[in-house]
Amino acid sequence: MPRHYLDHASSTPLRPEARAALEAELDAPGDPGRVHEEGRAVRARIEAAREHVGELLGVRPRQVVFTSAGTEAINAAVFGAALAQPGRPMALAGVEHSAVRDASARAAPLLELAVDRGGRIDVGAVAELLGAPERPALVHCQWANHETGTLQPVAKVVAACREVGVPVHVDACAAAGHVPTDLGALDADLVSVSAHKMGGPPGVGALVVGAGRRFKPFVVGGQQERARRGGFENGPGIVGFGAAAAALAEGGCLEREAERARGQTAELLAAALGVDGVSVLGELRPEGRLPHLICLSVDGVEAEGVLIGLDRAGVAAHSGSACSSETLEPSPVLAAMGVEAERSLRLSVGWSTTDDDVAAFAAAFDPVVAGLRALRA
Repeated sequence: MPRHYLDHASSTPLRPEARAALEAELDAPGDPGRVHEEGRAVRARIEAAREHVGELLGVRPRQVVFTSAGTEAINAAVFGAALAQPGRPMALAGVEHSAVRDASARAAPLLELAVDRGGRIDVGAVAELLGAPERPALVHCQWANHETGTLQPVAKVVAACREVGVPVHVDACAAAGHVPTDLGALDADLVSVSAHKMGGPPGVGALVVGAGRRFKPFVVGGQQERARRGGFENGPGIVGFGAAAAALAEGGCLEREAERARGQTAELLAAALGVDGVSVLGELRPEGRLPHLICLSVDGVEAEGVLIGLDRAGVAAHSGSACSSETLEPSPVLAAMGVEAERSLRLSVGWSTTDDDVAAFAAAFDPVVAGLRALRA
């Protein structure tokens, strides 16, 4: 049976450009910290990759600090902020990724930011919190939600924080490579991104540091990354990341992919809403969410049954209430939104998604849901 992958928001396949660059780098010896020819050659390719990532994100190359993943970048942001202002709280909404919440909870007391039924952060609540006598050491605001795709008012949150001098971290792992992310214009203190969400290799990400900002390194033990992240650089991963970024930045590729993704998710949504008892979770307007991701609520059945049924039909999807942090607990994102978290289904497309993948879901979804409802009855 052919497989149809509709879980690109979890991880998207390697782009051909990234695969070629990564495979070539695997055969290249050399420590990029050494002065011999082999080391200098590896260093040159890493710095070229840094330029490509910086170009895609709208920042200077020196602002890009390569990490092992988006999760490490998030932890580095939290650690640096906590060291700069020990004991001060950190502010975040319940819809933030578990990496943001768990890292922050380990480092400082938490201040909760309210969200609406669409999962959007209340900018007024942020402004009110920033006016309190004890300002937070760090405010988190994701660029877009990883489960519902809801785009956050990130520019307004960053501007409010900038006005009173409170550092802000933006988790852009779900958004980078799918919508334009001009981080230079945004001017956030810290932004985390992930390579494998945009067609780069797994195991590599970046922390983008605002111009002129300084922070204490999270990983120590060397002077790599201009003394901002110790450890031997993952040359193949970084070079592959750079190749994926270069491909997206070339000739309007990102915009074309976003337009195609929006058309494909519209078709998926039409097929899903043709089944009784199915509704959209999160932002209803297409322009208010990521182009490649939709989240659905399916009445009368639990998410695990739908996922298993689709998988047997050859369609890979995801649910906010299944395998959240590798458990079967309900999604904290959907719980924060005040919606039923046990019946969600997330579908996401990517650069390699075909019309056949969309058609496979459309053919399988109704029979799977009908069969589960019949069993329940």
